[in-house]
Amino acid sequence: MNIQTILKAFVDKAVIPSEQASLIADYEENRPFSLHWELRSVLYLGIVLFTSGIGVIIYENIDTIGHQVIIALIAALTGWCFFYTFKHALPYSNQQVKNPQKLADYILLLGCTTFLILEGYLQFQYNVFGKRYGLAVIIPTIIFFFCAYRFDHKGVLSMAITGLASWLGLTVAPLSVLAENDFTENRLLATAVILGTVLCLAGWASEKQNIKKHFSHTYVFLGGNLAVLAAMTGIFSESAELIYSIAGLALSAFFIQRARLAQSLLFLLMGVVYGYIIITYLIFSNIESDDAAFTFGTFYFMFTSVGVVYFLLHFKKFLGIKK
Repeated sequence: MNIQTILKAFVDKAVIPSEQASLIADYEENRPFSLHWELRSVLYLGIVLFTSGIGVIIYENIDTIGHQVIIALIAALTGWCFFYTFKHALPYSNQQVKNPQKLADYILLLGCTTFLILEGYLQFQYNVFGKRYGLAVIIPTIIFFFCAYRFDHKGVLSMAITGLASWLGLTVAPLSVLAENDFTENRLLATAVILGTVLCLAGWASEKQNIKKHFSHTYVFLGGNLAVLAAMTGIFSESAELIYSIAGLALSAFFIQRARLAQSLLFLLMGVVYGYIIITYLIFSNIESDDAAFTFGTFYFMFTSVGVVYFLLHFKKFLGIKK
């Protein structure tokens, strides 16, 4: 079904006159085609390829170019990126700032990336930080937090949060939380829950205080995902099960509450799925008889399946989204 078919149906049913249908058809046929997302993707890809290319050039020509020259070139590029960003930046505001100079956002991202390359190169070649690896991580983290708020950049904010987690020995990447974090260590498990909770509170506070409230999604998504998965790991390993259960269920409820406020299907799914997994595990882990577990499980999963279908049919109403 295309626009012509739809317009013809509207005309046949006398919903709109034929003259208006012709105007709509002409507009749809001649309107400009947006390349916004295509250009953004190309720019991000360009930054990735450029920084990767720098790494390859350094690796293959390290003996002929010389360390000092390479460091000077990377430092010059990094300095130019930050200079360009400051030059074209708009004044700071607690509200969202949309810079008409779209290239400045990508230049800032490039500058932050080359800064990491520069710092890593200095540490690898000259051991600048010695064994103070925490200092090497926290310096770019502080810089990235400053840049994220000063230039209103969510991508740099994500880099800052990632750096903060790395400083504590964690990773917050959604697909790597369970794979790369050693949650067999109780100290790291507790740290993950605390850090994730603090990030969620930071997102909540940014909205309440109206300070970069559009950053709230990034804080809650990265922090909440880390905290809940860590709490679930603690529940499954039966390490302080009660504490982690309360934390996991509280965060799941927080996700659902955030989903209603932001009308976010992502947060709603996270809250419902995480909460369902935790509650299901707690129920069945306390049923000692296998026969009782099987009988109860038959009805439990049958009724919860009905609940899933109902949820999928009515989630828009729950979120307050008008049809």
